[in-house]
Amino acid sequence: MRIKALLLDLDNTLLRNDMETFVPAYLSALAEFMADHFPPDILIAHLMRATRAMMNDTDPSRTNMEAFDRVFFPALGRTRRELEPVFEQFYRTRFPQLRSLTQQDPTARPLVEWAFAQGFQVVIATNPLFPRTAIEQRLEWAGIPPSEFPYHLITSYEDMHATKPHPAYYLEIAQRLGRAPEECLMVGDDWEMDILPALQIGMKGYWIAGSEGEPQAEEVLGVGSLTDFYRWIKALC
Repeated sequence: MRIKALLLDLDNTLLRNDMETFVPAYLSALAEFMADHFPPDILIAHLMRATRAMMNDTDPSRTNMEAFDRVFFPALGRTRRELEPVFEQFYRTRFPQLRSLTQQDPTARPLVEWAFAQGFQVVIATNPLFPRTAIEQRLEWAGIPPSEFPYHLITSYEDMHATKPHPAYYLEIAQRLGRAPEECLMVGDDWEMDILPALQIGMKGYWIAGSEGEPQAEEVLGVGSLTDFYRWIKALC
């Protein structure tokens, strides 16, 4: 079946971003910003606990944000309505400073431009653990902002009902696109989070693992860098 939709992971696929560096820096920045409201160790402990709860929750009636909120805010003794302005200020003023930890991949923009020109449905299939603003900012850092590209879907915690690596996350994307899984190609750097669960529901996969990577399943269509993928899919089409 012909590929109709491209699902593109963000961090370490379209944007060079070492998450082992980025996540601790993000947590440190958030804890520092919120220090007037909560002790940093308390805030981070509850944030991580709520994130784990969100990642384990696949209730289709509850968004990831709702799964997060039901654990996080009661633990702090505050409501989302009370704290949301503070978090919005963090993402508006402090989060952008983390851009220096990332680098653009020069292939990302030509790839996305080409994909739209070819008529693909293009999805930013990043793990929906962050609010949309944090994802849109990272897309801007990658040189492919949503203000310039009409993505068919950007998965964020506000509107998704599962996270990676749950197959339900990939099924929800296919359903929202109106596509059979076999019409979708998932492109990502993490085998366990990006590729394997997509293959399990019948999607195709291309693993961004560098030239030293080896496919771990017969179904994967290719392995290589983002540049390798771009060359491969242009030749395919």
